[in-house]
Formats: sequence, C-alpha cells, structure tokens
Amino acid sequence: MMLKKLSLAISLAVAASSAFADASSFDVFTPLVGDTVAGSLPESAPFVLSSPKFSQINIVTRDPSQATRFDSGNYDMHTVNENGPEAGRYLFTVYETGQAGIQRTDLRTMQTETIWHSPAASPALNSHVSFDASRWTPWGTFLTAEESWSDSPASPSKYGRLFEVTNPLAAPAAIEIKHRDILPRVSHEGLAFDKDNNLYFIDERNDSHIFKFTSMSPDATNGDEFFAKGQTFVLRVGDGTVEEATGEATWIPITDISGGALPGAVVVTDPNGLIAIDGRATPKLPAFLGTKFDRPEDMEIRTLRNGKQMLFVATTTNHKVFSIDLRNDTVKLFVSRDTLDMATGAPVGTQFTSPDNLAIDADGNMYIVEDQDGGKQDTWFAKDEDNDGVAEAVGKWASLTTIEAEATGLYFDPFKPNVAYVNVQHPDSKVDRTMMITTPCKKSDNGHHYGHDEGHDKD
Repeated sequence: MMLKKLSLAISLAVAASSAFADASSFDVFTPLVGDTVAGSLPESAPFVLSSPKFSQINIVTRDPSQATRFDSGNYDMHTVNENGPEAGRYLFTVYETGQAGIQRTDLRTMQTETIWHSPAASPALNSHVSFDASRWTPWGTFLTAEESWSDSPASPSKYGRLFEVTNPLAAPAAIEIKHRDILPRVSHEGLAFDKDNNLYFIDERNDSHIFKFTSMSPDATNGDEFFAKGQTFVLRVGDGTVEEATGEATWIPITDISGGALPGAVVVTDPNGLIAIDGRATPKLPAFLGTKFDRPEDMEIRTLRNGKQMLFVATTTNHKVFSIDLRNDTVKLFVSRDTLDMATGAPVGTQFTSPDNLAIDADGNMYIVEDQDGGKQDTWFAKDEDNDGVAEAVGKWASLTTIEAEATGLYFDPFKPNVAYVNVQHPDSKVDRTMMITTPCKKSDNGHHYGHDEGHDKD
C-alpha cells in the first residue's frame, strides 16, 4: 500500500536534541484523509485525532457573558513560563479582539484568570487590540503584540505595537505591561528568539515582510536593557524584487544600532502623538527593499543537536511555509501544495490550505495549523527526514469540527513531552476553548512512526 511504502521512505529516527528525545509519541499516527463534518463532534471534544492513543481534554471554557471575569475571547497563541520561578506551571494565552487581554491558567489547579486587559475597546486612544503572539523571553517575561497596522503612512493607526509583561507571575492587580517602542510598527503575529537572542517578527499582510531585531544587549536580564538599543533588519532574498523568492538572503538594516530610523525610512506620528517607524512602508522603498511574502504569520525556530537553527515562517495566502537556515541565511520552500501527502503519496494539493500557526514537539517535529473553519480546518505533521529545510511529506494529524471556528496556538509543553495545548477560536457559539491533547510518553511499535533524526544535519 502507498502509505506503507511512503512510511518506509521517511520512517524511523534514532535521536533528538531534546532532553525528552523519543519520549512522546505524537509522531506515531495514521494520517487522516479528507474533510470532517462541521458540528459532528461536541465542542468540548471537537477534534478528530489521528491516533486512538491521543486524548483531548477541555481545560478552559469561555463564558460569553463574562460574569466572573473579563474574557473577550478569540483565544490565540500559547506559551508556558519557560524559565524562572515555578517554570512550567502557568499557561498563557491572549485575546485577539477589539479589547485585547491576557489570561493565565495554573496547570496545577486548572484555575484560569485574566491577568490584564485593555482599559478600553477600540477605537479609544487608550485601547489595545488583537493580541496574537505569546512568547516567553530568555530573561523570564512575557511578550505579546497587536495584529493590526495601517496600510497608508498618511493615516497611521495607534496599534502595531509590541508589549512586554515584566512580571507575568504577579497577581493581576500588580501586572505591569510596557510598550517596547524600539520595534517598527507592523501587524504582528509570530515572535521567535534564536540562540543569540535575536528577535524575529513579521508583518501579517499581503506583500509584506520578515524582520529581525538585534539588541545591543543580547544577554540582558530584563526588557528595559534588552530593548534600550538595537537594530532592526528586513529580509531580502536575492535582489529583493521576486516575491516569495528562495535562495541566498541578506538582512537589510532599516534602523541604526540604537533603533533610530535610517535616513529615508518612513517615520510616522500615531494618534497618541508617538513617533514610530512604519515597518510596512519602509521595506517597499528601494534603499530598504525587502522580499515580499503574502501574509507571513507564525514563526518557530528548530534547533538541531549540532547547534544549527532554522527559522520557519508560515505564509497563508499562497499556502506555503518557508525555512531559513540561520547559519547562512538561505531560504527554502519547506511545504507547499506540491508536497506529498503521507496518506496518498500524491501532492497534497488543495487539502493543504492557508497555513497559519506552527509548533514543534519535544522531538523536534514540525506541525502546521491551517486558518480555516471547522469541518475543513486541519493540523498537519511535516516530515523533514534529512533536516534540509524541505519537507518530504505532510500528514493530516488532527481536524477540527467546531462550527465557524479555527484551531490556533498549538503549543507543545516543554516540561511535559506528552502534552500539547491548542485553542478553539471564534466559534459560532462564542464559547472559545483551550484543549489539552495528550499521548503516551513511551513510544511503541504500533502505528506509523514518522519521527525524524533531529541530531543529524544531512543538508
């Protein structure tokens, strides 16, 4: 059968860089085929899963009446507190709404509280909107940012900002959130730190760009120091004129090393009187030309045991995921509709639509979450056997059935290799949910094992 032949071609791995290497069995599954039926499963257990050994548990349920706490919904990205005191105890997610906020779940007690929310709804001058990213910092704080920015420099919005919660474990009344205004304004989604603490981010728009911020204090122990001075660059592949190009790339500076705009960059004053660099308009100018990507969204960095790091970026409009080898800044097409489907051995085609979120499990395997409605929305496992940044195949790993909803924020717990979290966002019922997906820790010989050799770089 085609599946057996394909699994032999891309099968058993021997090592992973993680301390939990081969500890989980998320990569032991039988790829799903076709679409599900919207509404066919209860919203409290909404996923069709690709292994009978996977389980799903509803751990957070939104109350649309907000009777006991502020919760504007549209749950988005996740992180736990990945370092510092009580590391791994708390799960954070954000509200991607017109009155954004942040919630924290205690994974010991399973109690959830809103630790901060915008004092006003859009369009108030003191409003915060569309929090999307959730990223824990190397120095032990929480970053999020607004997925909202204006197209025209002539009418800049008040949004497009990066925020740091400097004391994310504090009681809600004591939470401190700071706008880190050294970054240019963009419509944020993914955030990622590499091993040198460069911070990568994107502008989520058609014909937009991928960026890198290099702090002048990369080993800072707090955000005030890290964001005090630094330089922002935009990615240019080749000469920058070919949209979604692959090949050798360079990082083009759009600020000086202190974060100030270079001569010719587009500088705007927002409705609150704050001066900012327009991260959407500036890379379109010849002096700062960046390669255009159609709706870059989430990003993740995978680290091999030999230290090689690759940055992965999902781009929704044209159904592609790119990889960037950070050793030599080479861009490759990781997954597209031409990638083989593990279930059939043929190109995946339109079954793979609108990749949005990315996640990496404890064994270094990559997962791609689509931006589609329940009944069509899928999460894919991507197989890159030789770690060259080009997937040999993808397999449908989970499918959502909730009406009018999408899965978002898939996150594998770095302290519990058999646990993942995913949100169900904007359902027709208005009842957003956080689901916990579990699998046995110990791998067995049952099922199709698609894990890869994370420890070797065969590129």
